[in-house]
Amino acid sequence: MEGLSAEQRHFQPAEDRWSVAGNVEHIILVEDFVYQTMLRVLNAPPEPDKQAEVRPKDQLVIDMVPARTRRVMGPPQVHPTNRWPEFEELLRQFETTRERSVNFATATEADLRLHFFPHPFLGDLDCYQWLLFLGLHCERHVRQMEEVKEHAGFPPSAIRQLAANERQ
Repeated sequence: MEGLSAEQRHFQPAEDRWSVAGNVEHIILVEDFVYQTMLRVLNAPPEPDKQAEVRPKDQLVIDMVPARTRRVMGPPQVHPTNRWPEFEELLRQFETTRERSVNFATATEADLRLHFFPHPFLGDLDCYQWLLFLGLHCERHVRQMEEVKEHAGFPPSAIRQLAANERQ
């Protein structure tokens, strides 16, 4: 993302596709939602009866979340709307949100395997699986950002543009 022009950061391959900046904003929104929801469910009583059904989904999360073979649209509240118009502010927010999640994951003493909340497509996941989800969800959108940058209509860098202008 470093070194991209404003035009490149906001380029959308299609009206219904997200830009690099839009993907970063989406990651922040999802990560914040998951973190806030985990805090809430970890304060609720544990639900050991769900463990047997949910535990086998670890591999499902690992395989499905980063895969870009199927397009998935999350709920509107996690769609980008340019909440952080300044790209530097957007990146700071991403770093702050990610640092909070990492700190939580390394410091929590809660039994993450006994607390659950539903994913819109995968059903109930335990909080451990939700932490797995966060990292893999970010990977999924990094791949999407790479696809945006590889799109034929992606604006050229200033250096490539200067070189093209010199050849004309």
